Amino acid sequence: MARVPVISKDGKPLMPTKPSRARRWIKEGKAIGKFNDLDIFYVQLTDEPSDNKTQPIAIGIDPGKLFSGIGVQSSLFTLWKTHLELPFNLRAHRQKRFSNRKQGKLDPSIKANRQLELRVVSELTKIYPITDIYFEYIKADVDLTSGRKGAKSGKGFSSVMVGQKWTIEQLSKLATVHTRFGWQTSNLRKHLRLEKSKNKAEQSPESHANDGIALACFQFLDYLPFHTSNGHGYDWKGYVKVTNAPFAVIKRPPISRRQLHLMVFSKGGKRRKYGGSTTRHGFRKGDLVSSPKGIGYVSGDTEKKLSVSDTNGQRLGQIAVSKIQLIRRSNGLIVSR
Repeated sequence: MARVPVISKDGKPLMPTKPSRARRWIKEGKAIGKFNDLDIFYVQLTDEPSDNKTQPIAIGIDPGKLFSGIGVQSSLFTLWKTHLELPFNLRAHRQKRFSNRKQGKLDPSIKANRQLELRVVSELTKIYPITDIYFEYIKADVDLTSGRKGAKSGKGFSSVMVGQKWTIEQLSKLATVHTRFGWQTSNLRKHLRLEKSKNKAEQSPESHANDGIALACFQFLDYLPFHTSNGHGYDWKGYVKVTNAPFAVIKRPPISRRQLHLMVFSKGGKRRKYGGSTTRHGFRKGDLVSSPKGIGYVSGDTEKKLSVSDTNGQRLGQIAVSKIQLIRRSNGLIVSR
């Protein structure tokens, strides 16, 4: 059964509740229903809660280059999971002119990917009483110091490692951070009997979100040694219950950056406007709107019309501004279910 997040009158996250109880609270005026930037429905109490006690709730993060998975888990319920489509999946390349990575700086593309994960986790900590965060750690060796046969040649360090260190530092400001390696995540995922898809681009829980759930379950399970009269070894100890939970696909609005100087002049020597997040009609790119073609996001404009697209970036149509109604201003995220 799904659970509805609850926050106190002062905005403090409390334990999630049953949907039926949340509906009753709203009907009786004891709570107000709201949606956050991740399109998660939650309730805010109008009076002081009867109990402020909370139980451990963990977030699991499976970071990637193009896609990431995040899961929220308590001991009895899977609360939420998501598949993140990260920005910068294809960038223009230029030959380096000098070594610009001597001081451990974070690559802009990697930083943008990690910032999207941080944005999602930050929103989750506002509605769930998160106690721990489990982050899948990648161990890279680029200078042959480990003696591994598969170690790469060359000097320096991996940009991925720098990105991981920066991400963990940022996450530690939100909750206690633990790291796990990929093989540990795989072992626990198999123990929990969570499916894994080989297609990483697949918009389903099996591609990445299940790994996030498995990571979060480390809060409640541990691989410990045992000794009996019949033998000894290792086994999983603890208790956690993985249940059905809301699933979402989240990505950034595909906004082209401003280009002040285009390659070709228009007639009369004027350069037309290109890129940017605004339109000439008062709407912003990424605004959620209602149109005759359906609900979608503003993706562009012409002199008299707005382009409206679905969550996958497919254009629903170019529609007159007078026929479009604003539902919600852009928050920098596109959420689909």
